[in-house]
Amino acid sequence: MTPTTPSTPSTPSATDAECVALTRNLRRRGTLVLSVFAVIWAFAGASGLASPGAALAIEITGAALTAVAIVLAYRKGAAPSPRMVSLPENWARAVGIVNVVEVAAVFAVIAASNASGHPEFIPAAIALVVGLHFFPLARLYDQWQYKGTAVLLSVVAVVGFVLIAAGLSGEGVRAVVGLGSAVVLWASAYHVAVRG
Repeated sequence: MTPTTPSTPSTPSATDAECVALTRNLRRRGTLVLSVFAVIWAFAGASGLASPGAALAIEITGAALTAVAIVLAYRKGAAPSPRMVSLPENWARAVGIVNVVEVAAVFAVIAASNASGHPEFIPAAIALVVGLHFFPLARLYDQWQYKGTAVLLSVVAVVGFVLIAAGLSGEGVRAVVGLGSAVVLWASAYHVAVRG
């Protein structure tokens, strides 16, 4: 903000306007990415259900939840975020590195699980990788909510591993981990869309 005197009204600087726009764009993009991946997880989880009717209901509900989250994020007239982001230097490059490492880890998990003859580990292991990647993203995007996303996705992953150890079928684990991950990502998406 520009310095003001008591008789001079405050006028935002170009830098303030850029920060407001960047904050809005990052939060909109975050909502979009979170909600799209939530619906992907929901479809994966629904594929593990025995009932085709329940799976279809989850897929329809998931698509609707994702659409509403995106509309909320991009709606005109939304109140500005109550807090501007404070991004570290080279944040975009660091985000790129985190995402490349995440994708590589996901492919490694899939390859290792299949090579070892244990594909049932794939959903829980991917949920853990995705959860862990939110820890650095919380700092890089200056979104404290992403720490909660990281913790909750990691908990969903641990639940998946426990269910595997308890003997639940691969389909059952996929349903629990997929739907649990979807709920976590939608909660985060809605929080970012509505609260900033």
